[in-house]
Amino acid sequence: MNFLNEPNVLAPVLALILWSLVVWVWMYATRIPAMLKAKIPPQDARFPGSLDVLPDNVRQVADNYNHLFEQPTIFYALAVYTYLTAGVGPLTCGLAWAYVGLRVIHSLVQGTVNIVNLRFLVFAASTLVLIAWALIEACALLNR
Repeated sequence: MNFLNEPNVLAPVLALILWSLVVWVWMYATRIPAMLKAKIPPQDARFPGSLDVLPDNVRQVADNYNHLFEQPTIFYALAVYTYLTAGVGPLTCGLAWAYVGLRVIHSLVQGTVNIVNLRFLVFAASTLVLIAWALIEACALLNR
């Protein structure tokens, strides 16, 4: 498969995986210094919510990292389904890249300004992309 000349639904999958790893680095680059500053021993972080005392700008990056393992699971499953059923085309690839772009924007909004209405708008747009893509695949299945 030539990734540059053919529609490729797996490249956006790799891109979102790489973005999730970037957010992981961002999370620990903010969390560890904040824990040191607050004098929180690592063992005290063993229970969910125990780091809620950290500043908002630290917590919101960690929250976003967790969000990258919630709805994107649908994206990953849909991309694999599309690939395995040979449903890959310019439209599905465009939708996959649109989803990744919207998730990156969502991460940047949540990790920086964290304006909930803006974050929700981006989240809703990414959800609509998944819905459209899933409906395209469902229609294709019904027409086979």
